[in-house]
Amino acid sequence: MATIDWVVLACYFVLTAFVGVFFSRRAGRNTGEFFVGGRKLAWWIAGLSMVATTFAADTPLAVTELVATRGVAGNWLWWNMVIGGMMTVFFFARLWRRSEALTDLEFIEMRYSGRPAAFLRGFRAVYLGLFLNAIIMGWVNLAMASLLEGFFGIPHEEVFWYLTAALALTAAYSSLSGLWGVAATDAVQFVIAMTGCIVLACIVIQSPPVGGIDGLHHKLPATAFHLFPRLGGTAEQAAGMFSLSAGAFFAYVGVQWWASWYPGSEPGGGGYVAQRMLATKNERESVFSVLLFQIAHYCLRPWPWILVGLASLVLYPSLPAAEKKLGFVFAMRDYLPAGVRGLLIAAFFAAYMSTIATHLNWGTSYLVHDLWRRFIRPGLPESSYIRISRVVTLLLMLASIVAMSLMTSISGAWVFLIECGAGLGLVLIVRWYWWRINAWSEIAATAAPILAVAAITLYNGVAGPQGSILFPYSLFITVGWTTLTWLVVTFLTPPVDRTTLERFFDKIRPGGPFWKPISMRFGRAATEPIGHLFVAWIFGVVFVYSLLFGSGALIFGHTEEIFLWAGVSLASGIIVFFSSHARSGDRISS
Repeated sequence: MATIDWVVLACYFVLTAFVGVFFSRRAGRNTGEFFVGGRKLAWWIAGLSMVATTFAADTPLAVTELVATRGVAGNWLWWNMVIGGMMTVFFFARLWRRSEALTDLEFIEMRYSGRPAAFLRGFRAVYLGLFLNAIIMGWVNLAMASLLEGFFGIPHEEVFWYLTAALALTAAYSSLSGLWGVAATDAVQFVIAMTGCIVLACIVIQSPPVGGIDGLHHKLPATAFHLFPRLGGTAEQAAGMFSLSAGAFFAYVGVQWWASWYPGSEPGGGGYVAQRMLATKNERESVFSVLLFQIAHYCLRPWPWILVGLASLVLYPSLPAAEKKLGFVFAMRDYLPAGVRGLLIAAFFAAYMSTIATHLNWGTSYLVHDLWRRFIRPGLPESSYIRISRVVTLLLMLASIVAMSLMTSISGAWVFLIECGAGLGLVLIVRWYWWRINAWSEIAATAAPILAVAAITLYNGVAGPQGSILFPYSLFITVGWTTLTWLVVTFLTPPVDRTTLERFFDKIRPGGPFWKPISMRFGRAATEPIGHLFVAWIFGVVFVYSLLFGSGALIFGHTEEIFLWAGVSLASGIIVFFSSHARSGDRISS
């Protein structure tokens, strides 16, 4: 790091602190300002905030590792989530904004009734806001620690203090400025982070050892550039290409996106994605914010990382498989000139801090609004809840440090989250469109996968390596068990009381035929048709994938594919536009 690098890094931290102080007065007005920005966020700020949150210090390293070990097709481990993301755009974004909830957990007591609903809201406030949130922030901290060790050569035992300083700054501006400061800094941080990664990709690809895109094609096997995995066979047989059994591919593409709860990709929306939708100005901007998130998340973000991952195979061919992810860090260290190096380090801090800031604010919203305010100390002045929100933000920061100290594997934490939420996703989708779902359904769907994971873990301990049921095959068992459990529980327990259902229906106006017993009260035999939303969803998925693959064809100079994907993108985009604007009959009057 030259002097200019330290100056660039210092300027970034000063800018971040300034934004936090700038928005502190506005955030202190009430909890609506602190947690949902007074519902005044522009769609592009909300969208950039979402994508900035999913861009953490671990994501470029994780993509680099996927590409270096499995080729471009290895990204299907997360590209499959486009399907669920586009479902949120067309089926749920308007409904979330229409609910006018302060958090997605407040929605629980809008949709369900009685003590089960209250219990579910309080339990999930602690389970998601504290326990799982600390795990998520813990692995983000762990990834940033790896970066600091690999780039600066900081001894492992000293990294803790550097991370604590960055965490303290993040917690300070998050606690001061609330969602306004978090979202504004997210937008700035995303621009910095993407600029840095694009600059790195350009410099590394044009470096003499790589020799540009043509050099990559000559020095790497063709399978490294394939967009789709090979079904069947082994990685060795595919010459380094991502290879999956048909069952594993179906688990990722056919099951995971709708079945598993995962932060940023919750089926039906939820978590900090719901928080951003709830913070937008109106329903239309809620839709646009999530659409921008999906396009930027899948079509814009990954290609600079993919290019660095491919280049790292040429630059560092002897890196062992366990250290392939560090190819990104070593490329920064070895090929960036002074000044640009500082920009990249600032970019990584920006990615890291945007993720941490969102999780601090989001977790605090659960613990304060859905636990403290709802069950422990209701009826206090708004100023009191703002003060406790700022204290809880700092306590969550400490919890994330504790979680980091207990972790040894980032990928292990990913799998743990996916498995512990496997099967819950279907309830989170169906609760909007079927009146019969009740709080017990969601309680059962929350508990069942945890029991299944515990049982599979015990079985694997007895069966040994040869007989173990491993991820993603474990998804079939967990999802099947969870789905059966919540369906049985749904029909064995009483439905939500009629008054709550009618109030929910009147406010949200969900579509589809499964609200008929409630919609009859409003003088309609069926609720608003949703067929056009299915069309928009399917072609929306095609639109994002065609943009993603067309961008890759443009980068790699595949001329014929460019025109193919451009045509598919244009056609699907037109269909999406007209489908999403189609009139669907008379609106249900209130």
